[in-house]
Amino acid sequence: MEPPNRWLRCTLMCLVVCSGFSSSASVLFGRRINNKLEAKISSQGCSHPHKEKYFEQQVDHFSFTNSDTFQMRYLVSDELWTKGGPIFFYTGNEGDITWFCENTGFVWDLAVEYKAIVIFAEHRYYGKSLPYGNDSYKDAAHLGYLTAEQALADFAVFLDWYKANTLGGAAGSPVVAFGGSYGGMLAAWMRIKYPNAIAGAIAASAPVWQFTGLTPCNTQYLTISKDFQAANQLCYDSVHMSWDVITRIGQTASGRTKLAQAMKLCNPLKTTADVDGLISWLAGSWFNLAMVDYPYPANFLEPLPAFPIKEVCSYFKTPSPTDDQLLAELTGALGVYYNYTSSIQCFNLSQDATASLGDLGWSFQACTEMVMPFCADGVDDMFYPMPWNYDAQVAACKAQWNVTPRPNWIVSQFGGKNITASSNIFFSNGLLDPWHLGGVLTDLSDTLVAGIIPDGAHHLDLRGKNKLDPPSVIAVRNQERENINRWIAEWWVNKT
Repeated sequence: MEPPNRWLRCTLMCLVVCSGFSSSASVLFGRRINNKLEAKISSQGCSHPHKEKYFEQQVDHFSFTNSDTFQMRYLVSDELWTKGGPIFFYTGNEGDITWFCENTGFVWDLAVEYKAIVIFAEHRYYGKSLPYGNDSYKDAAHLGYLTAEQALADFAVFLDWYKANTLGGAAGSPVVAFGGSYGGMLAAWMRIKYPNAIAGAIAASAPVWQFTGLTPCNTQYLTISKDFQAANQLCYDSVHMSWDVITRIGQTASGRTKLAQAMKLCNPLKTTADVDGLISWLAGSWFNLAMVDYPYPANFLEPLPAFPIKEVCSYFKTPSPTDDQLLAELTGALGVYYNYTSSIQCFNLSQDATASLGDLGWSFQACTEMVMPFCADGVDDMFYPMPWNYDAQVAACKAQWNVTPRPNWIVSQFGGKNITASSNIFFSNGLLDPWHLGGVLTDLSDTLVAGIIPDGAHHLDLRGKNKLDPPSVIAVRNQERENINRWIAEWWVNKT
């Protein structure tokens, strides 16, 4: 039940889910929320006055033959800052920077405590920071400067300029980097590559070890399956059963018509390839749901209730269901993720996964340096067999972008598991998060520290404080404060 085209869709989906990672194949729905319903959703962040500004960057920091430049967008708030206060710098992810600003309330909470400048820097090729304007995604030649290394250089050059040319008294201020998911990886790598610019880094849900040879490929799907199983064994069993049921029914034209009607799809399923797309979309839905299994209503990837996995699993009530019963329960469960606000009439498999994330750009990064192996076997997890197939990924990347992945480059560039020469990085991970097993889960040294949130999903600690926060995330945030205090103190000692 695992034809190559289905595997390819899942390859691109799983490589792009991280963050924060958006989902290029598990396409989700655009959001149309009326004001009354929207008021019930906690999106958090950006509650303080901030300004949108731009800074001129080199397109290529590592060559003297390309003099092209572009405008990098950044959001800045200096309303709380007092002379000598720190700079809290968010290393932008793969999407519009305002989206991350809106979902990173912890940075704003800290800014009040520390009287800090807050800066959210947009990642090149995302949002409004397009090096070649409308031609930025034209071909691999224009996209070739979309790398983590170039983005980190953007951030370092920007910080040098900002500290020297803006507020008086900020030139010597310590900078603490923050990031979640891919942004968390960048925050950690920023400290590794530019310790002169960064006093320390909070790397939340950063799968810095989710690369070839560092972490088994099955970790994401095992975690998701455990999350669902913990909510309801019947839920786990029903999802596990659904793949064969959908595949079997989808073999005929009449069966595909039945699937589209039973699952309230906006468009017909004309071919078995369309059925494969439906299956990939479903797998991506469960992946995304596990990432945002927060203890209170939130609007990160989609507007969702508290503990959305439990809510989804409440729809699976029938042991040994008939096909019709299973499809009905599956459709009801999907409505929690895609239609919590009751604003849509049908499920559209062709719409973008998360409108604020840059799926196209991340698919290029996944085809160059962000090669993150994944797999499922359908035995130890609730999914279907998806063996890791690097050759298939290479073929897909050549077909889409005419590039060949470099699976070992990130490890060579940033050290893989050999990073103890670095210091002052706090790695936080929630054990409900599909990506946590690709992160740093134990202390590597006195200054490379891990914080664990047993009942936390994807970078829960970066969200603003909430009365429903579990004690474990409060404890990790306090650990983060302790480390920030130490980093700032060390910075000033080293400056004297």
